[in-house]
Amino acid sequence: MIGKLRGLIDAKAEDHVILDVGGVGYVVFCAPRVLQALPAEGEPAVLTIETQMREDQIRLYGFLGAAERDWFRLLQSVQGVGARLALAIGGALGPDELAMAIAAGDKTALSRAPGVGPRLAARGVAGRKDKAPAHGPLAGLAPHAAGAPQGAAADAVSALVNLGYARAQAAFAVAASVKALGEGAAAPELIRRGLKELARQAG
Repeated sequence: MIGKLRGLIDAKAEDHVILDVGGVGYVVFCAPRVLQALPAEGEPAVLTIETQMREDQIRLYGFLGAAERDWFRLLQSVQGVGARLALAIGGALGPDELAMAIAAGDKTALSRAPGVGPRLAARGVAGRKDKAPAHGPLAGLAPHAAGAPQGAAADAVSALVNLGYARAQAAFAVAASVKALGEGAAAPELIRRGLKELARQAG
């Protein structure tokens, strides 16, 4: 199994990149957002890899970090979501936005990904909150994925993290608080409600 590749960008295509690692060119399928973030041809790059083996082929999928790869894995546990669609969803929504959409039950956000209809979006948010990756660059809350002002929500997440909670847990708790309290909720309100949500989850 290949978990990471470090090499030179040999060529880019619409849905994949060829990464030259010691003279061997690896075809790595990536979301458009990942391809755009990669450097130009001939430049060094590092990709986190998910290896999928089938009877007739081996495919490599590339990501900018472990959080994106873990969401790719989780999304494929949804009925009707294969590797291609999971890649499209991850390309439309980054790890932070996916975390917020699932935590808030935001089917509309998931529907922004090509090929995702209302039913599939509903399956995507159902039962995935507790399975979400417990790490990753959840640096803040996307304003269109939650109703509260980004500053208040981000401050609440930061406060909960400082209290010892994992950032993903804090983001989920604040997202639930935003949904319950509304757009105008201030950071102290979100923190208090978030603590209750975390306590409920622990129970």
